[in-house]
Amino acid sequence: MRGITARQQEVLTFISTFTKENEYPPTVREIGDHFGISLRAVQDHIAALQKKGFLSLSQKRSRSIRVLQGGNAEPNPFVSKVPLLGTVAAGKPLLCEENLDGYINLTEPFVRPGKSYFALRVRGQSMINAGILEGDLAVVEQAEVAVDGQIVVAVLDDAITLKRYYKEADRIRLHPENPAFSEIYCTDVRIVGILSNIVRIY
Repeated sequence: MRGITARQQEVLTFISTFTKENEYPPTVREIGDHFGISLRAVQDHIAALQKKGFLSLSQKRSRSIRVLQGGNAEPNPFVSKVPLLGTVAAGKPLLCEENLDGYINLTEPFVRPGKSYFALRVRGQSMINAGILEGDLAVVEQAEVAVDGQIVVAVLDDAITLKRYYKEADRIRLHPENPAFSEIYCTDVRIVGILSNIVRIY
């Protein structure tokens, strides 16, 4: 099932919540009024969500929008409480209390059932050519291994870095996506996660 955009996720969540609270789904106009967008924009979002398998809709009757997940009715999208990391304390386990800045709730497609995640606020400009900007929220799937070309979260000397991973003959190369920054070469590096999504709030 293909992923959806942040706005489509908002529309899907609104439809699910409205249906649960009212025991019937919203109309296209009610969705448009809620988000302050045109009926055409709502119809485009609904069409995209239908195509990706998240909604079903009957054109012959009103209030016929149904939320689907894998072909089954699923009124509430999967939600995960994801730990948000701050400054990593030296010598402490990654997800220990000293490292946490709190938690955020994320829904599909940003998180998936059966997987473990954490989130980081992106600092600096070293990954801008990969479309990752300072202030973005990096959603990271916990993992201890990576394959060449993946963007990983690595721990070096108890500091976290977000870089593209490459394994060379006798070392690891962590590649920044900005020519103003230097490659990082290391042998003692700990992979703690692989970038899953970037969340950006405008």
